Amino acid sequence: MNIEKQLIYSIRSYEDKKIKYKKEITLQLNKNDDHDMYIIHRALINQLYNCRQGNAHTKTRSEVKGGGKKPWKQKGTGRARAGSIRSPLWKGGGIIFGPRTIKYKKKINKKEKKLALRIILYNKFKKTVVTDYITNNLEKPSTKLIISTLNNYNLNVNKQNNILIIVGKKTYNLYLSTRNLKNVELIAANHLNIVSLLKAENILMTTDALDIIQKIYND
Repeated sequence: MNIEKQLIYSIRSYEDKKIKYKKEITLQLNKNDDHDMYIIHRALINQLYNCRQGNAHTKTRSEVKGGGKKPWKQKGTGRARAGSIRSPLWKGGGIIFGPRTIKYKKKINKKEKKLALRIILYNKFKKTVVTDYITNNLEKPSTKLIISTLNNYNLNVNKQNNILIIVGKKTYNLYLSTRNLKNVELIAANHLNIVSLLKAENILMTTDALDIIQKIYND
């Protein structure tokens, strides 16, 4: 059974860091808090498992080039009998029981994944700053301007804390401005994922991203 939790975010101004107004959103969460960590763990394992490439691939004796001719005759040479130079017993031969290409895929229910995202957002409420302006209309990429913007919200890039920026829509200039900051990650609100939210120690979010989260992930 789900219960509704109200979160009241203070929308901060870019210029003077003062609270301009407050915005309330409602998140549907589990009634039993004991299951929260289990749901988050399931969603995390699902994402990490599906990220695995499974590219390791070895060739069997039938796939290794060459070896069609018998090295020497069966009898009379004094050597052990051999039928192919690509035998797994030979150097350069095929591999026995080696790794083969595999597709890693694990399923999780959509509602379960959305619930895990809502739980994390609720738990990181106190570490979240919401604003209506994160230099979305950059004329050209500027990492210096992004650092200055983060400092305005008391988010220090020089510290080792991971900062997650959630916007309604990613722009190319904004992406170029943040990609050189190793502890800053930029994602769109409709592409939220478990790993990014768990890694983030501070979250900076725009009001349009908040509206998208309320619309997409709250069912």
